[in-house]
Amino acid sequence: MDKTLDKSKIIRDAATVILIRDKTTRPQVLMGQRGAKAAFMPNKFVFPGGALDAEDAKVPLAEAGAEPCLTRLGEHADPSIASALLVTAIRELWEETGQILGAPGEWPGAVPDDWASFADAGFIPSALGMAFVFRAITPKGRPRRFDARFFAIDADMLRTDIDDFSRASDELSHLQWIPLDDVRRFDLPFITEVVLAEIVGNLPDLGAPAEVPFFNNSDEESLFERLGGVGPLTAAG
Repeated sequence: MDKTLDKSKIIRDAATVILIRDKTTRPQVLMGQRGAKAAFMPNKFVFPGGALDAEDAKVPLAEAGAEPCLTRLGEHADPSIASALLVTAIRELWEETGQILGAPGEWPGAVPDDWASFADAGFIPSALGMAFVFRAITPKGRPRRFDARFFAIDADMLRTDIDDFSRASDELSHLQWIPLDDVRRFDLPFITEVVLAEIVGNLPDLGAPAEVPFFNNSDEESLFERLGGVGPLTAAG
């Protein structure tokens, strides 16, 4: 094998959205099932998300809704990709579920093809309400590896019908709102179980924790760390 093409040795930046509805009554999380032939986590139920694309850095973000998330991301990643990670999360949510996190407005300049229908709906991507709540690097030995940032947000922030998945791509099947007290009967990746445990422990608060949990598999030893140093955060997290 040409090692220059060995994707298991490349760690790609990625972003994931954890959408929670009915957080004060019977909380539910939006998840879907990956295909049986998927190279990464086949058949597993996962949150919407995926890898950062180079074009994400060129997409405008409603900056008024991006803080303090941008600052916190910049403290624990390359600051130059902080905005792009938020855009990635919003794009992946849109592509995989047809749901919009955005602010009303017109795009300044040409709209990328991947965002045409999003823009046609009258929105610019917005990170308002998004909280950076978890970070995880895929362990070594997996066919794909990601440095994923997880963002929690209340489903009330959606601009679309939360039960309408008609505009979703076919990347995730069986899209549904799963009650958190019933989610363990689904086939979940280990890291998803860990993230959900953190979310449940903080409900009904969906803001950023004072210290962001970090499942660090960048070296030989797997470490569970806490990223802190910025103090309590409010608003977007």
